[in-house]
Amino acid sequence: MALKVGDRVRVISREVTADDRKSNRYFDHMKGMIGVIESIYSKDEVAVKIDPESMVEPAVSVHAEATRRMRERFISQVSEEAKGLLTKEEVDFPANYVLLVRTEDLESAK
Repeated sequence: MALKVGDRVRVISREVTADDRKSNRYFDHMKGMIGVIESIYSKDEVAVKIDPESMVEPAVSVHAEATRRMRERFISQVSEEAKGLLTKEEVDFPANYVLLVRTEDLESAK
């Protein structure tokens, strides 16, 4: 499948192999996740920005905790004066969840 930036894709469902465990390239929780290709570095490294509604555990809770920590760190580094100028949207910013996936583990999600 010829992939390009902006394509909507789904991570295929397959068994995790010993090679996957060694290379940390494919995990059970990735199965079925849907997103948009952000960058293509090589056939083995395609950055996919995942749609939050397609995530399953443990990705959901890990992403929620990471987002909470990023927001907390951000707000702790902003001066009191600047905090007063921030909007609710700026304080509660959404964090992206991006996976590096091999092209062979992706299919079109149109």
